[in-house]
Amino acid sequence: MVPAGERHQRLLALLRERSFAKRRVVLASGRESDFFIDCKQTVLTAEGHALVGELMYDLLSSLPMCDAVGGVELGGCPLASAVSLVSHHRGRDLPALYIRKARKDHGTTKLVEGDRALRPGLRVVMLEDVVTTGGSSLRAVEALSEAGAQVVGVAALVDRLEGGAESMVAAGLPFQSLYTRLDFLPE
Repeated sequence: MVPAGERHQRLLALLRERSFAKRRVVLASGRESDFFIDCKQTVLTAEGHALVGELMYDLLSSLPMCDAVGGVELGGCPLASAVSLVSHHRGRDLPALYIRKARKDHGTTKLVEGDRALRPGLRVVMLEDVVTTGGSSLRAVEALSEAGAQVVGVAALVDRLEGGAESMVAAGLPFQSLYTRLDFLPE
């Protein structure tokens, strides 16, 4: 197995190459920014998927113990799947949950996919690709709480350092990220 430090550097190189763009964009939070990180461009490659699964699984050790991982639609969903797969390979099966931004208007009208794994008190770590203000994560935490789960922390691939981590901590949720904006835009 490649050492964690090398995997961390390789994933960062992929994110810089495939996902980072210096351009004006409106973010999900509604804020304008002069840079954009589209993590899906990296995570949805075979190598990116493998690296993110391993590194984010390892990141779970710095958060409270969990029984499952949840991904916020859409960017967090492949993260949850990748971490779930790695957990199986490492002998600790963590089911993946996908949390929709809005309830389906057809079929089962689910807000949480993978809901058969849900049970009262199920400890979940929420996974996000990029955190800006933390609003998407906190809405997903609320949806899981309403479903009976207990969210015990949030892990992000990238923290833009724009208040999201502070929002999580203020909500009583430990927060960790693999990278920050400083890994893309050193000051």
